[in-house]
Amino acid sequence: MLSSPYLTREGLATAREHLKGQVKLTPVLSSQSLNQLVGAQVYFKAENFQKVGAFKFRGAMHALAVLDPEERARGVLTHSSGNHAQALALAARQYGVPAWIVMPKNAPRVKREAVAGYGAEIVLCEPTLKARESTAAEVQARTGAAFIHPYNDPRIIAGQATASLELIEQQPGLEIVMAPVGGGGLLSGTALAMHYFAPQIPIFAAEPQGADDAFRSLQSGSIQPSTDPQTIADGLLTSLGDWTFPLIQKHVEQILTVSEENILKALKLIFERLKMVVEPSGAVPLAAILEYPERFAGKSVGLIVSGGNVDLAKLGEWFKPE
Repeated sequence: MLSSPYLTREGLATAREHLKGQVKLTPVLSSQSLNQLVGAQVYFKAENFQKVGAFKFRGAMHALAVLDPEERARGVLTHSSGNHAQALALAARQYGVPAWIVMPKNAPRVKREAVAGYGAEIVLCEPTLKARESTAAEVQARTGAAFIHPYNDPRIIAGQATASLELIEQQPGLEIVMAPVGGGGLLSGTALAMHYFAPQIPIFAAEPQGADDAFRSLQSGSIQPSTDPQTIADGLLTSLGDWTFPLIQKHVEQILTVSEENILKALKLIFERLKMVVEPSGAVPLAAILEYPERFAGKSVGLIVSGGNVDLAKLGEWFKPE
């Protein structure tokens, strides 16, 4: 397993200190009527209220905080069409340094506008991983910017771990903590945080059945690529990395896969009972409770709601009038 000083107990504690006052202390919410419906006490760590609307801001801010000042002054770079793009753009603005974001040409206009609004320079490329990586390499050669991977980076993982460190302080007595899994930055950080600071709490992960590469990776013992994923949870489409996979393999109890039907049911429950706007990826852990109720019956469960950047135009598609 790869090792890093950022991923030690001290490293996570230091990340928490770095981010105090820099990121929002997001609330933990619960609903009595929802708890009765699902047969468990469910506590939602609402990262949809984080800056840029997602937990990703934690990792981005921590990555900039620990960069060598001379390196940071040259700026930062990533390839992303999702929440990490916005998170790194805003983090760079907070630090007053330039940011270059490589985005596929087919990235939604709203996401491109958000990234540009934070002052980053967008570099468009063809919508393939190869094109994203080669374009990022070209930009890095030209600018000398530091590359910050969206999830497969110990600085990012340590930053994401701070969400669950807050959760266990805000809601003592949890019996299970669960996070969604895509590339694994949030899940591996959450698992490490529990390992060091609350080892009595088992970690579960939730993943769409139509994008179950993390589940298959744990089953096979090696990283299985995400090929043609089919799910509305568009934040969970990427494959695990060589930093995230071993941490998940070592510290996560189980990955539970969930149906699209239960993702939509969970999304609707959160909208109706908690009055929160969340993206489908953020509803996937609640979907796991709906899919496997016997595993969570009577338990006190903490869920990380990963983000709230939902395309409101899609609500009509998802929730057709009955």
